[in-house]
Amino acid sequence: MTDLVIPAPPLPTVPTTTGGRFPVRRVFCVGRNYAAHAREMGHDPDREPPFFFTKPADAVVTDGADTPYPPQTGRLEHEVELVVAIGTGGSNIAAADALTHVWGYAVGLDLTRRDLQAEAKRLGRPWDGAKAFDGSAPVGAITPAADVDPTAGAIRLAVDGQVRQSGDLSDQIWSVAETLAALSQSVALAPGDLVMTGTPEGVGVLLRGDVVEGTIEGIGTVTTRIV
Repeated sequence: MTDLVIPAPPLPTVPTTTGGRFPVRRVFCVGRNYAAHAREMGHDPDREPPFFFTKPADAVVTDGADTPYPPQTGRLEHEVELVVAIGTGGSNIAAADALTHVWGYAVGLDLTRRDLQAEAKRLGRPWDGAKAFDGSAPVGAITPAADVDPTAGAIRLAVDGQVRQSGDLSDQIWSVAETLAALSQSVALAPGDLVMTGTPEGVGVLLRGDVVEGTIEGIGTVTTRIV
């Protein structure tokens, strides 16, 4: 084996409710998967198939840890999401089989530099700078799939105790199974992948000092403070 010329980077992991830790390989995100949020962003949800973007694995912030306010933005925004943790990989997965590939579920935050995203859209450029920055993916503890119904349950986000986002998993345009099936058509899913499944309406601005808490009924919470 060839010796490494620099030390290998640490493997990002997320705690689970069983006591072990889940290693993170990649983070995929589906865009505009709740109709009301699609409309608040100026899009027609009835016309769009699912589309995806990514965040690096080391963008993950574990529950309870502080999240640094990112540079080069004046409009950091919150998006609370159901996170799917993949336990068994595969390509071209049928929707009917997709949930058998899931190890568990968690609550996550897709933090977004909205001003950078708007500029990227205006110029026809990729969204990477708006979505894939350091600390852009706080994720709570992962609950095993056997204990979760991913088709329904209240999802909400509060900032300093004030509710800003509120919806239900049943409001998703594309179900978890359909989302995973669609994603597996373009990439081979692998153990360790996380898939963030979109956010309900009510996204808004975060400031330094804000305490953000996302919750999903039957799954858990994620809490972070913007510093």
